[in-house]
Amino acid sequence: MRILLLSQFYPPVIGGEERHVRNLGAALAQRGHHVSVGTFMHPGSPETELDGAVRVHRLRGTLQRLSDLHSDPERRHAPPFPDPELVLALRRLVAQERPDIVHAHNWIYASFLPLKVLSGARLVVTLHDYGLVCAKKNFMHLGTHLCGGPALAKCLPCAAGHYGAVKAAVTTFGNWGSSFAARRVVDRFIAVSHAVARHNGLTQGRAPYEVITNFVPDDVEVLGPEDPCLRELPGDGFILFVGDMMRLKGIDALLQAYADLERAPPLVLIGRPLADTPTEFPPNVHVFTMWPHSAVMHAWRRSLFGVAPSVGLEPCATVIMEAMASGKAVVATDVGGMPDMIDHGETGLLVPPGDASALAHAMQTLLEDRALLARLEATSLARVGRLKAGAVVTRIEQVYRDVLRPTASRSAVPAHQGSGEPSCR
Repeated sequence: MRILLLSQFYPPVIGGEERHVRNLGAALAQRGHHVSVGTFMHPGSPETELDGAVRVHRLRGTLQRLSDLHSDPERRHAPPFPDPELVLALRRLVAQERPDIVHAHNWIYASFLPLKVLSGARLVVTLHDYGLVCAKKNFMHLGTHLCGGPALAKCLPCAAGHYGAVKAAVTTFGNWGSSFAARRVVDRFIAVSHAVARHNGLTQGRAPYEVITNFVPDDVEVLGPEDPCLRELPGDGFILFVGDMMRLKGIDALLQAYADLERAPPLVLIGRPLADTPTEFPPNVHVFTMWPHSAVMHAWRRSLFGVAPSVGLEPCATVIMEAMASGKAVVATDVGGMPDMIDHGETGLLVPPGDASALAHAMQTLLEDRALLARLEATSLARVGRLKAGAVVTRIEQVYRDVLRPTASRSAVPAHQGSGEPSCR
């Protein structure tokens, strides 16, 4: 198959979604497919380059030129509506690559919608968040609690608090329009967890979808050379948090819970500091920022267990997969896609979000019951194969084959497609 992956960002811009697209492209190319990537231009990167066997095309968009619209100059996001210059760039790219499948990730899909029919390609869209219904993508109303669903009277004030009034209105209405069109022309949605499918309204609608988790490479547990930054780690046997150090990731609850532990080992935090990152930390907390991914994997191997205390609807946390591949248990909150990946009492422990007392109790349990910790570690290693490329990419390939079948029609695909099989278990 000829496959064109669309991603608003791609390395050297690095995050969970970007790493997923890169790993997917490499895995598909290794299986004999012709794979190319369309992504936004990044300063200092060539317009076209080979990343292994994958050809990467860097494209320009009209809104990318307007720096005042973007809070982070390194991440000038795709709008949730067709970007004129990007549409033209995608039209040229499709004519050049002649894909059978266009597999889009995140809002960049909106700029392909006007080209869908004339391109002749089938369109698959992976939803890595709640952006099909939420202008902020996190489905948290006013940033504090789970949203009950989209409504104009709620969405505009909520988005305005994040974007400002004008940008919020354009983003909200543009997203609603693109979402309406996408539900009618996308050949298959892929939701990265059951929570993503449910809160994006796929489970109640007629749009065909599958629930397929993100994945980690088959050799993710093979460690590379040690980075010098690893010398800063405390001795082996620390508790590890990896992620943005923000309130929605549960950093406040984690620090409170850690302060209540008895005879606690060091707590290591690795991630990006943001506006709401705490400025003070309890004793024995070690904070590291912007570490390379290879060093993070070494840190997982040296840790005692991990914590993922998000209070927001984490769609599908790659850090949990990486912890499992390193043979580590994780204490996580029972929200979003966490229950898809963690079997409570078997591969980790789940606690209510924002409950520092429950989080502290679960962490203390693993510190004191090393037999339980060992069982969780063994089961995590035994089950992580379901989250690796060998298993997950096979399911994505099957989606491609299904939508390419000449006799297949959207109406023939049940609305609950894929929801009967757990995505990560």
